[in-house]
Amino acid sequence: MQVHFVMCRHLPNQLRTVFFAVIALAMVWLRAEAADNGVAQTPLMGWSSWSSSGEGISEDKIKAEADAMATSLKSFGYTYVNIDAGWDKGYDENGRRKTDLSKFPSGMAALADYVHGKGLKLGIYLIPGIEDDLLKDNPTILGTSQTIQDIVDKGKVGNTLGKNYAIDFSKPGSTEYIQSCVDLLASWGIDYIKMDFVGPGGGKVPADDREEIKQWMAAIKKNGHPIWLELSNSLKFKEVETWKANSNGWRIEGDIEDYHSTNHSLTSWAKASRRFKDAVEWVGQSGPGGWNDMDSTEIGAGDKDGLTLDERYSVFTFWCICCAPIILGPDLTNLDSTDLGIITNAEVIAIQQAGIPAKPISTAGESQVWKVENPDGSCYVALFNLGQSSAHVSVSWSKLNLTGPMAARDLWSHSDLETMDNELSAQLESHACKLVKLKPPTH
Repeated sequence: MQVHFVMCRHLPNQLRTVFFAVIALAMVWLRAEAADNGVAQTPLMGWSSWSSSGEGISEDKIKAEADAMATSLKSFGYTYVNIDAGWDKGYDENGRRKTDLSKFPSGMAALADYVHGKGLKLGIYLIPGIEDDLLKDNPTILGTSQTIQDIVDKGKVGNTLGKNYAIDFSKPGSTEYIQSCVDLLASWGIDYIKMDFVGPGGGKVPADDREEIKQWMAAIKKNGHPIWLELSNSLKFKEVETWKANSNGWRIEGDIEDYHSTNHSLTSWAKASRRFKDAVEWVGQSGPGGWNDMDSTEIGAGDKDGLTLDERYSVFTFWCICCAPIILGPDLTNLDSTDLGIITNAEVIAIQQAGIPAKPISTAGESQVWKVENPDGSCYVALFNLGQSSAHVSVSWSKLNLTGPMAARDLWSHSDLETMDNELSAQLESHACKLVKLKPPTH
């Protein structure tokens, strides 16, 4: 369902009341279509270890990142400290992943306690399926007489990375195995799971993990501990109803990191800007319970971001107006001061947290216009120049479904602009943007 907010400032007060009541009921219906596991009423804000650290993570490293987030970013809404690949080593006697104690000597539960003590949340990384080593060990599934070999389908690959065997959920013990994994993570205090290489989607080989994802969400709900389940990567759009019903976020693209950078930059404009095209198909799918995920927001390392200053403004603007999760990739203990100002712009963050994703007004060329329609009759309009040279970007009131003069506020300069009569326009440098709030002027 898509809820279209309309301009209603000219309606009588009684009709406005009815209008907003109808919208409220529509939003309740929208939430019923999405995952209902107690999280994701607003888009996530946090950090992930992958971009800056890869598998070179440790207990001390994660604690330092949590300390930095609590000090500089928590007050702006950043709360999730997410550990990506490299945290685990081996399996316990029931086939559940164990923490690598050489990296995390205190254990994951103790680390979760530390992070929670900062008023933050802790996330970890998993991939679907059964690994070959686990299959060979063949432990007994907790609370059952079945073993891991009893629930595996050796004829199907377990994920799009091509490493694991699929689980056959028609076999006894399979549901119990997933439940035991969720129960263990919940007992540690884990608040977020990134499930990577989920198919149908991107990766190296075709795979179908839809049933396993359904089982993970069912197990999360049964346990009762609020765990955010995020799916990665390049999920197939045709399965969007499955992703919406059984997860809290789904990656619409591949990795944003520039793994071939010669100067170790986190990303590149070529990597980041492809989201402007790919996001169009997913418009209307985000809402309370689950959000379109465009991957990490690689802003914070200054020149090592891999983006020009104008590009950083455009990336953060686009992620926020699309209500995508803001998952920072850089080292939080060494943030660039200019970048810190970008990622803590409260006026821009407020758009993301309001949870009303933008809709495209014009995306045919290198000049793009996106609009967020607010229920009070105001709107946010973002102009983007995706081209290689300076360009004049404009949009008329008729395209924006506006009439009459509009008061305008520039959200990046934090300044009120002159009243605009019939269009919004700007001369933008290459890859630059303008983000403005428009509303009827008050007299």
